[in-house]
Amino acid sequence: MARGKFITFEGGEGTGKSTQSVTLTERLTASGRPALRTREPGGSVGADELRKLLLDGGVDRWSPLSETLMMNAARRDHLERTIVPGLEAGTWVVCDRFADSTRAYQGAGGGVSPAFIAAVEREVVGANRPDLTLVFDLPPEQGLERAFGRDMFSEVRFESKGLDFHNRLRAAYLAIARAEPDRCVLIDASGDRETVAALVWAAVMDRLG
Repeated sequence: MARGKFITFEGGEGTGKSTQSVTLTERLTASGRPALRTREPGGSVGADELRKLLLDGGVDRWSPLSETLMMNAARRDHLERTIVPGLEAGTWVVCDRFADSTRAYQGAGGGVSPAFIAAVEREVVGANRPDLTLVFDLPPEQGLERAFGRDMFSEVRFESKGLDFHNRLRAAYLAIARAEPDRCVLIDASGDRETVAALVWAAVMDRLG
């Protein structure tokens, strides 16, 4: 059986990537490609427990270095229990956030050494890198306005870190997309849902279809 494709969605807060990851999963399934949608942090029982610790509470509940270690612990469990079994079964796995989020949030945003993050990523992710990463780009002011317009009562630690933090995130994601063009496609997230969904589908079909 052919291994499935691994697609990740990345970007700052309020860019619409979560909604679009659901839309893509549904469209892949409708086209005859078995697909599974998952997310980080989370995606397995153990990782979901760590998600609660990471996303709830005050802004300074964890240091960026502690976040890096916890994110990667969750990621390893997610890979072992959900992502890799799915890929080996021939399923296309669509993941809302993956290792690039640690590079951006804890690295560029939190100041953790890129060399340290890269070393941990090599051990945790290994050969299980995405076949395609869709990087959703939107000015942070717009993204945060969207994010705080949602009905959210928890999981707002990162949204609350301030505009400077979110500007660093955007710069980091743009740098990742420029550095790895064979893996990454930059998606203009400023359009309506249908427009962005068309951009996503075109990118997936162009790279993997």
